[in-house]
Amino acid sequence: MRYILMLVLILQSLYGAEVAWNSSFEAAKAQAQKENKIIYVVITSETCRWCRKLESTTLKETVIINNLNQKYAPVALTRNKDKYPPCLKAPMVPMTYFLAPDGRVIYSVPGYWETEDYFSMMGDVERKYRKQKKAAMLAQTPTK
Repeated sequence: MRYILMLVLILQSLYGAEVAWNSSFEAAKAQAQKENKIIYVVITSETCRWCRKLESTTLKETVIINNLNQKYAPVALTRNKDKYPPCLKAPMVPMTYFLAPDGRVIYSVPGYWETEDYFSMMGDVERKYRKQKKAAMLAQTPTK
């Protein structure tokens, strides 16, 4: 009986998972600074069909959801409606930004992406962020 219950709980977590979206850019930034995470920003518009496709496919995949919830401070914003820094321009939507906890842009990418490509891109962002953090730490290390 215990094994069946565990199996049900595992399956629920796999199929019932959702992105833990922050309510605003400022909330995402505060979470990123507190938890040392990358800020994930996706900017969409209310009338964009590619935005709906990204939201209903790629951002519903368990691998993406788990990665966002574990390594990022995610926030979904609507162009011309929500407040966000002027450096986050959205000339087209969907527009995805990855930012350091201090708000500095690490990487940006326009458009809709399939799950595999999106996950790969997230890996590239994480490697680039780690490299930037390492370089910043080395720059702060006093030389003898």
